[in-house]
Amino acid sequence: MKTYMTSEIACSIGIHSNTVRLYEELGLIPKPERKENGYRIFTDFHMEQIKFVRIALKVEVLQNGLRKQAITIIKTSASGNFDKAIALTEHYLQQIKNEQSNAEEAIEITQKLLSGSNQGQESETMVLTRKETADYLQISMDALRNWEMNGLLTIKRKQNGYRVYTDEDIRRLKIIRSLRCANYSLSAILRMLNTLSQNPKADIRQVIDTPDESDDIISVCDKLLTSLHYAEENAKVMLAHLGKMKKQFESNPTL
Repeated sequence: MKTYMTSEIACSIGIHSNTVRLYEELGLIPKPERKENGYRIFTDFHMEQIKFVRIALKVEVLQNGLRKQAITIIKTSASGNFDKAIALTEHYLQQIKNEQSNAEEAIEITQKLLSGSNQGQESETMVLTRKETADYLQISMDALRNWEMNGLLTIKRKQNGYRVYTDEDIRRLKIIRSLRCANYSLSAILRMLNTLSQNPKADIRQVIDTPDESDDIISVCDKLLTSLHYAEENAKVMLAHLGKMKKQFESNPTL
């Protein structure tokens, strides 16, 4: 059985020795045996498992527990239970596809709302308070405040200072709600709304998935469609690597 020192396995994979030790501390790889002098002894299983960790942690999609699922898959693989790890990864892949479907559906809803195809469902004279609006849309008042504070909509006030929400506000809020439910970031939604106000014929999918160069912080939720597509491809690579490990190490457990 071939063995490796910490520095050898780190050099082979292209990471720092401290990263190897961190993976061990986090339970992402099995604890290696040690020589009498205390030096760790790594095997081919450690080598392939660390490669798997690097693959699984490439993706930064965080919503709905996807990151947590990836960690669980890694730890399951580290325990040598490849069948369970493969089953968990297949579930993980399906959830990513569900997230993609939600993201695409939110864009379709947005396009319908913007085209006015849903107009007529609300009264032409609809004027609601903040609480009535929250109840009507089945969202929290905190969400409404947050969206307003982040500039997604500006609400008019009566002479007594109370906010009133009109048909146009409700339509805009439905768009925001649909996109937020699909995990688009506030900055991505605001970018889309601002662009559409200047160019109603702009491509929604492209605008919402393409952060401006001037944006101070760009998160994966600012490029949701792109990041979910990348996550899907990455999950397929994870499945392939797990299949390789299962075949390699179950046929020769001494590796």
